[in-house]
This record gives sequence, C-alpha cells and structure tokens, in this order.
Amino acid sequence: MNHAFPCGTLALDFLGTLRARRNPVPAEKLGTPALLDDWFVESGMLDGAPGADEADLVAALELRESVYALVEARIAERPLDVDGDAIAVLNRHAAQAPVVVQLGPSGVRHSGSAAQGLAAIAREAAEILGGPDAALLRECGRPECTQVYLDRSRGHRREWCAMRTCGNRVKVSAYRSRHRDSGAGAAAPASSRV
Repeated sequence: MNHAFPCGTLALDFLGTLRARRNPVPAEKLGTPALLDDWFVESGMLDGAPGADEADLVAALELRESVYALVEARIAERPLDVDGDAIAVLNRHAAQAPVVVQLGPSGVRHSGSAAQGLAAIAREAAEILGGPDAALLRECGRPECTQVYLDRSRGHRREWCAMRTCGNRVKVSAYRSRHRDSGAGAAAPASSRV
C-alpha cells in the first residue's frame, strides 16, 4: 500500500499525499500517474486503476493544492477568496461527471476516469469547506505532519490526525524526553557527592 488514509474523509486524505508540507523538501506521494492510480484504488473510490496520465497528475496536484489553500483559510478563520483561483479550480473539478456506481451480481462496482475521481474529491471538499464541517477542520499537532482532519471528538480537543501514528509518536517522544531529563537530573547529584 502506497498511501495512508487516517482521516476517514477522502478529500482530506487526498491532501495528505504531500507529507510534511513545512519541511524543506516535503514528501510527494503522487510523483507519477501510476501512484495517482494507486491512490484511487487504495482509497476504495475506484475498483480499478483509471489509467491516469501526466495531464491527470497535473490536474490532481492543482486540485490538491487549491483545496489545501482553502482549508488553510478556513482553519485560520479567514474568508475564502471567492474570486480566487483556488475556488475556481475546485468548482471546475466538482462540475465534472461523477464516478459511476453500478449494482451487479457480485455487488457494487465503482468505475471511472481520473477526472471523475478528482470530481468526487472536489465535491466532498466543497461540502466540507462550505458547510458546518468547516468549523471542525484541524491540522495535525505533530510538527512533522501536516495532515488535515475533521475533529469530531467530544469537546473538539483532538490533536492528531490519527492516534495510532502521530498521536503515538508525540506521546512516545514526550515520554522519552521526560525520562531523559529526569535521568540526567538524578545523575548530577550522585556525581557531586564524590
């Protein structure tokens, strides 16, 4: 599996395909059309690879960065720039044909092109950004992570995109730091007695 889906929201998980955005060299998880195909299949959006090409990859990266710019504005409680490029990109993708969902003898089948997959992402992002869920948008509290998620926790106090990954790493790091500091403090008085 090439991709992670910690958020439970495909539009926000899609933003996580550029990892560690604040690092000097972020980790790009959509470096090729084949990796974009993998994302669509691994996410469960499409049952088979749509056969993305370079133009689809360029469109996907443009959509991802446009959605991220809009999410940043919502998190910072800034108004969305209605005349800006980010909204135009989002709306252009959202207006495309949807993923095809069909019922057959073996169950439900999801098929479509990369453009149809991007349309689904754009529609979900528009619903989040323009609806009540916009107030629940958060960015992971682990400094190396920039994953965005919806904080549906009681009291809206969730700090990490996923407890199994980022939350655990932060807690382990804090634990080690406390024990390293307390170990150094305990050693100093013993050596001063000699």
